[in-house]
This record gives sequence, C-alpha cells and structure tokens, in this order.
Amino acid sequence: MGKVIDVMSLYPKDMNIYGDSGNVLVVLRRLALYGYEPRLHAYNQGDEWPERVDMILGGGGQDTGQKKITGDLFKRAGRLRDLAADGTPMLMICGLFQLFGEYFETSEGERLDGINVLGAYTVGQSHRMIGNLVEHSDEFGDVIGYENHSGQTFLREGTLPLGHVDHDGTGNNGEDHTEGARVGNVIGTYMHGSLLPKNPAVADFLIRAAVTRRYGEFEPDQSSEQMFELARLDALADKARQTAARRWKARVSPGCPPAAPGGERFSPARR
Repeated sequence: MGKVIDVMSLYPKDMNIYGDSGNVLVVLRRLALYGYEPRLHAYNQGDEWPERVDMILGGGGQDTGQKKITGDLFKRAGRLRDLAADGTPMLMICGLFQLFGEYFETSEGERLDGINVLGAYTVGQSHRMIGNLVEHSDEFGDVIGYENHSGQTFLREGTLPLGHVDHDGTGNNGEDHTEGARVGNVIGTYMHGSLLPKNPAVADFLIRAAVTRRYGEFEPDQSSEQMFELARLDALADKARQTAARRWKARVSPGCPPAAPGGERFSPARR
C-alpha cells in the first residue's frame, strides 16, 4: 500500500451543480497513479470532521445551496482558516469561491458573509458571464475551463488572481481582466468544466502540495503501467484543451456564433 493522502470533498450534496465532483475524481486517480493511496472524505453539513485532511475540494451551487451550507460553513470557518494558513491545498469553484471570500451580495441585495480565506468580495448582477474561457497564469500556463456566473468578484489588495483574461465581459467581474484568486495554496476560480481534467498542471500542484505538506517531499512510486496511464490522460487533456480553446475563440471573435448553447458573453439569469 502507498502512503495515504486524505482528500475532502466539501459539501458535495449542495455544491456540485456543474459537475465539479469531476475534480475530485481526477485528484483521486492521479494520486493513485503516482503511487499514493487516496482516501476520500465527503463532508456535508452536520457531518463529523475527519481526523486528517490533506486537501480540500469544493464546487459551485445555486444561491439556495449557498444559503443552506452557510451555517455549517461558519462552524468550520476557524478550522478552514487554520488549514489554509498551514499550507493545506484547496480548490474552491464558483459558489464556494465566493463564500471563501469576505461576502457575496446577491442581485436582490441580500448579503451572505464569507469566511475570509481569500481577500475578495462578490456582488451579484443581472447578467450572466457564461462560456468557454482561457486565462493566462504565470505558474500553470493557460488554464482552460467554462465560466457560468453572474456574481462580480473583486480582489482586495494583496490577493493575487489565479490568472488574467484577454477580454472584457469575462473573468471575475468583466472589467479588470482578472480570474480567480490565489492565497498560498488556496485557489478560488469560476472555472467549471470540470477544471482539473483539462488542467493537469493545476491538479498536480494540489497533489504535490498535499504530499509535501504531509510527508516532506513528493516521491512518486510508479510502475511503468502507471506512468503510461498518466501520459495517456495528459494526452487526452491536451485534446480537450484544444477543443475548448477553439470554442473560446469562437466566443470572443466578433461575428462568430456562440460555441455552445447559451455561450454568448452575457445572458440574463440569476447566479
């Protein structure tokens, strides 16, 4: 048996509206292919907190899902902030990205306080930013995914974006060309897709951080078959990235139809 890595899926019952659990599957598979033994903890409101957590992954949800989990999230806020400060890698998508910031104010003016892991705040708008998206990251290269949100997120001074986008009407708020947020080993982003199947560099960053934090170094113990399978998955990811990038170009090129249903830059909707 390999060395154990404990992975938490945070609120999968209520915060998994766009298939963000695919990120969990990718992390578990890649950990196993690197020779580690992943152990999954699905944490929903009211559950007992696991004895050990090496990585936390959370997804997006409707406003109703966010409201449903906030009470439990605040009970766990101190623990989550401590884990983040101690270097625990975390990936929070969309709705949980917003709640890991300072607050989310809905388009109706209702305020949902966040837990202040990320220096960011979000204000709801009447239009939705939706479609394939490519952002440019110094650490990960081009990060490719699918945004679908109407919340406008603004970063506080000292909080870095995950990356930058090229076009108005996309990214965190459609204005400043930022996307996502990064504090230490914590990443927040609007990138669905799921994100990690198309971006193995981000998945491997989370894995390396989790393994190094627990065991001091990242030392894969792989068979030739495991190495081959990782290479195969990376090749599939590259093909998926190319397809998504073509659809992104169609989205932002003047005169081109949207690449997917509802793929226009803005469309009326709630978050």
